[in-house]
Amino acid sequence: MEKVAKFEFVSKKQFDEDRKHIAAEPAELKLPVRATAGSAGYDIKSPFDIKLAPGETLRIPTGLRCRIKQGWVMFIMPKSGLGFKFRVQLDNTVGVVDQDYYGADNEGHILVQITNDSKSGKTMEIPAGKAFAQAVFLPYGITEDDEAEGERTGGFGSTNS
Repeated sequence: MEKVAKFEFVSKKQFDEDRKHIAAEPAELKLPVRATAGSAGYDIKSPFDIKLAPGETLRIPTGLRCRIKQGWVMFIMPKSGLGFKFRVQLDNTVGVVDQDYYGADNEGHILVQITNDSKSGKTMEIPAGKAFAQAVFLPYGITEDDEAEGERTGGFGSTNS
């Protein structure tokens, strides 16, 4: 397997800025790991106890950023079990973390917004330190006539596309 990325923590200052909306104190942050040698996804663990009633949404600051080799992209998806049990979904369906996001103004802080879309009235609880999302790396290509020259400065919506 080709090694294409490296997870790191954002600064405490950036993490604190992005978690202002969460009253709970964070648990010890952990870098994502694969559960087994055959796993494609790196488990992203919640830094907080999460409790979401049906219909509720929460933006989770992970405390993570990722340096990704050029020609690769990281996709963020919910853990399969949460989707089956609670219809938990990412609000942008699948998060796309581009290689140049690492150098963004927010240090490339990976934020994951989830919604409990349970139709059966189930409240979802995720204890701090438990995986709630997974990151998968895939190669990508560009068109022969590609002329992109812009540079990223921010995160969500920063490319004005």
